[in-house]
Amino acid sequence: MSYKKANSKATFEGYIKAVRNTVVDIYYPHGLPPVHALARAGVNNNTIIEVIDHLDTHRVRGIALTPTAGLARDDRITGTNTPIKIPVGKNLLGRMFNVFGEAIDGLPQPEASTYRSIHQSPIPLSQRVTSEEVFFTGIKAIDLLAPLERGGKAGLFGGAGVGKTVVITELINNMVSRHKGVSIFCGIGERCREGEELHREMKDAGVLGNTVMVFGQMNESPGTRFRVGRTALTMAEYFRDDQEQDVLLLIDNIFRFIQAGMELSGLMGRMPSRLGYQPTMGTELAELEERISSSKKAAITSIQAVYVPADDLTDPAAVQTFSHLSSSIVLSRKMASEGLYPAIDPLESKSMMLNPRIVGQRHYDIAREVRRTLSAYEELKDIIAMLGIEELTREDRRTVYRARRLERFLTQPFFTTRHFTGLDGRMVAIEETQDGCDRILNDEFADIPEGALYMIGPVSEVKVASSQTEDDKGV
Repeated sequence: MSYKKANSKATFEGYIKAVRNTVVDIYYPHGLPPVHALARAGVNNNTIIEVIDHLDTHRVRGIALTPTAGLARDDRITGTNTPIKIPVGKNLLGRMFNVFGEAIDGLPQPEASTYRSIHQSPIPLSQRVTSEEVFFTGIKAIDLLAPLERGGKAGLFGGAGVGKTVVITELINNMVSRHKGVSIFCGIGERCREGEELHREMKDAGVLGNTVMVFGQMNESPGTRFRVGRTALTMAEYFRDDQEQDVLLLIDNIFRFIQAGMELSGLMGRMPSRLGYQPTMGTELAELEERISSSKKAAITSIQAVYVPADDLTDPAAVQTFSHLSSSIVLSRKMASEGLYPAIDPLESKSMMLNPRIVGQRHYDIAREVRRTLSAYEELKDIIAMLGIEELTREDRRTVYRARRLERFLTQPFFTTRHFTGLDGRMVAIEETQDGCDRILNDEFADIPEGALYMIGPVSEVKVASSQTEDDKGV
């Protein structure tokens, strides 16, 4: 029988007509399942396919969320009228899941009384609220120059190897330990090693109990990487709407989501747009980003790592992501090569929160003066390279000395890199960051070596660092 009722769920019997990597065309002789519905095929129905398009009155096109090895033309397939449904609830805390909401941490599947489709609509505009509250992280460069918005979206932009994942991990360490709500980490296209290390570190830090981890790994199909973000968002929406808890959503990496969509678009035969990206990139990204919002009950605050191909911030993927964010933190390869970690570019990074009405006049004035000083130093670098610093005016030399000390003061030892650097991590309050930058701008540390300001926490640590630097010189 091609159409029947089983457990109050409609099923559709059909046949596979084409398999192109992870894109499968299916023929249903008697009615079509709805878009987003699941179908199963292969040995023991192990291959799961999601319908994404109706081609005509009898054919649908789907994306496989599991490997398609072994599928052949005219194989039987069973479709349903239900989408991916995942468990939600408090007993998900402390666990790790895949795109289907199945536990992948080696422990038994948690019991759940509530299951929800991963395809939810964003909350209506009438139910959204916008806050002007800053979400401080304890990282000096971020809090001073690109403060995050509670209930907003922040992007961490950078090429390969400049420290995106390290900064995300440090943010987890700093914020989860003092964050009163729930944290959800979504790994899109993550390496298995990175997921295992993050799970172990969070368990050792004692913060795993308030965290849910969701992974669509690099070795999984593009369909899985394309949908895993929706799985994490569905869990986040449950805690926001049902439990009325603030949610910290960390995503690493949004570019992998766009890349998965690009792979699927090519397999589906769509004409690519600029630089080979899918023509539907803007819509797909917006559908994901618009679900990250604050309601009258609670807020979802998101921090997203964004890989930038070839360090080109004009790449369409980066440009499209910029438009959804309230804070953009750009990591600089040049600063990383100079050992200035975190390698946050103070001139490229920006935030809508950096407004005197929100952060206060003093914070705004100090951040603006820091940017002005660093910008002036950037303009003077060519002259210094050609003629030497001695050829600069006295005022320009002062600007250079201030800028170099600011660059070093904005570095910071991280808790999560202690086993690499041997330095204990530091969390610095915004007031201490402001005080340190203000004193540097007023030339209070003009007689202290630049190295005394490198890799310290608050400015009160300068004297200790200075004496150590002088001892090192003596040796």
